[in-house]
Amino acid sequence: MKALVIEDTQTGLALVKQCLARINIASVLATDGVSGLEKFRDHKPDMVILDIVLPDMDGFEVARRIRASEKAGEWTPILFLTGLTGEQDLERAIAAGGDDYLIKPISEIVLTAKVRAMQRILQMRQSLVVMARKLDSANRELTRLSAVDGLTGVANRRQLELMLDREWRRCARARQSMAVLIADVDSFKLYNDYYGHLAGDECLKAVAQALLRQLRRPSDFLARYGGEEFAAVLPNTDTEGVARLAEAMCQAVRDLSMPHLGTEPSGSVTVSIGVAAALPQPGTSSQAIKALLARADTALYSAKRLGRDQVAIAEVDDAAKLVGQAG
Repeated sequence: MKALVIEDTQTGLALVKQCLARINIASVLATDGVSGLEKFRDHKPDMVILDIVLPDMDGFEVARRIRASEKAGEWTPILFLTGLTGEQDLERAIAAGGDDYLIKPISEIVLTAKVRAMQRILQMRQSLVVMARKLDSANRELTRLSAVDGLTGVANRRQLELMLDREWRRCARARQSMAVLIADVDSFKLYNDYYGHLAGDECLKAVAQALLRQLRRPSDFLARYGGEEFAAVLPNTDTEGVARLAEAMCQAVRDLSMPHLGTEPSGSVTVSIGVAAALPQPGTSSQAIKALLARADTALYSAKRLGRDQVAIAEVDDAAKLVGQAG
């Protein structure tokens, strides 16, 4: 530990330095306010022991400048030394940023006791700072976990709903189109029945990551929609753009080459995807979002009905047409 001692007499400096040395505190010495402030800046002491009467500026001004130089969250204990004994002097010392007050002539016993008390306060404060950082880190992790699907590692349904509402409003303000897609793992119940639930979990993890890798823009968002379904939110994307992305997602899942004897003719895990796009209007949100998701869902079931492993796109009138089909 290191203390800055600002005292204009050599006798006073020597006495304080000797007291500090006995409790293993190193001293940085200054005899006036200007050099004291320079040494405070250069040495960053843990504590300041400050005479009020100095040759250039008084200790009150030194204390005020020290406090003004500290950044948010920083605190250096300041112990005033003075021959002034009036109550108003004590009030001024505390108002200037001091933490304690020691009357001259200095008692070694009292000085040592006050310095040790300041040490304990510093140690407690440092412990609290460490604890606060740990709590902040834990809270950030809890926030992250509350937004993530525990199995697949992509966002969960709650985050999807928040993202849909936020992006719908943003696109309405910007007069930009917005698209959604819903992807469903084909014949997943048969996969679970044949390979077991543990394998089913691994399948969902692999599919989620394959879909996620196709998102190229920071604004694009993927979430687990429920069970074996995933949904993506694509701001500033029209029907043509979401259809291309959906085709790439289908191909990415095919490329996993995960065996699935319950699917024909591919014999591997595939997904069907329904897509829909809209031009959000100001003043609309909840019902319009539900309608957009419903259109994508209708398109998804059209893709299923037409043979799976393909993309279908919802028209404005809720009809769905086939866009692509596996060869």
